[in-house]
Amino acid sequence: MVTTAFVLSGGGSLGSVQVGMLLALAESGVTPDFIVGTSVGAINAAYVAGHPGLDGVRSLAEIWSGLSRRDVFPTDPLRLVRVAARREPGFANPGPLRRLLERHLGYEQIEDADCSLTVVATEVATGREVHIGRGDVADAVMASAALPGVFPPVQVGAHLLMDGGVVNNTPISAAVAHGADVVYVLPTGYACALPHAPRSPVGMAMHAVTVAIQQRLIADVQALQDVVTLRVAPPLCPLAVSPVDFSHTVELVQRARESTLGWLDQPAAADQSRHLRLHSHRHEGSHREGFSSADPAPRNSIPGTAEEH
Repeated sequence: MVTTAFVLSGGGSLGSVQVGMLLALAESGVTPDFIVGTSVGAINAAYVAGHPGLDGVRSLAEIWSGLSRRDVFPTDPLRLVRVAARREPGFANPGPLRRLLERHLGYEQIEDADCSLTVVATEVATGREVHIGRGDVADAVMASAALPGVFPPVQVGAHLLMDGGVVNNTPISAAVAHGADVVYVLPTGYACALPHAPRSPVGMAMHAVTVAIQQRLIADVQALQDVVTLRVAPPLCPLAVSPVDFSHTVELVQRARESTLGWLDQPAAADQSRHLRLHSHRHEGSHREGFSSADPAPRNSIPGTAEEH
């Protein structure tokens, strides 16, 4: 029997891209036996594990459509003063995100989910990668999403945990370790250069993490694509949206859905890392999205988000 896993990466507000990918997979009848997620990928994975199928992903898309930055990364001047005085461990208040999870997930223990779920986090003291497959789902997801400096670390049992993206933002290796034969990888990050640097400290922190993990993802795909059957959904291209910008959620979901549907209709590439390679559109002659610049089919981009060439 073939075991299929979905692997959902981190990426802040770009988790909306992942929702579009999930919609395309559900519409095409591709379903997982288990799901592995890191950071925002853990949030999406936890929701889909408790609400499997097309209706579940559609409801997740509705939730995303109503999100704002304050729902996920709320901060205020007083908190910033407290951070500067070392009286707060993170710029953003984790309370609203936790309440959002508790309101929408619909179950309390990971083992109660309808689909098997593993959440990846990082142990603060040792830097060890931790796979959480049992226990309080909100604790596990908050730990996986606890980006250092943005959210405080989370105590889960005897372990103090932070964002899983620190050690494994796209945990393909975790899916392989848990017995997957076929792995669908849903990345949220950039294959294209941004037109300018993020303007906020949180945006810069998120972008720095996203850039740092891209090369790790490419290396993991190249190392594991001969071990299991990998299908890596191509990132949106071009993509010039900050990981803390929630104003393009609806458009990103739709773009990713259309892009992924087109990708699913094509034969699998021998090298699944080809769409992940970093590139710039600065000197190219046309906007591209959905596939990397090596692919022939141009698509329309979101006004105000694509880089000017």
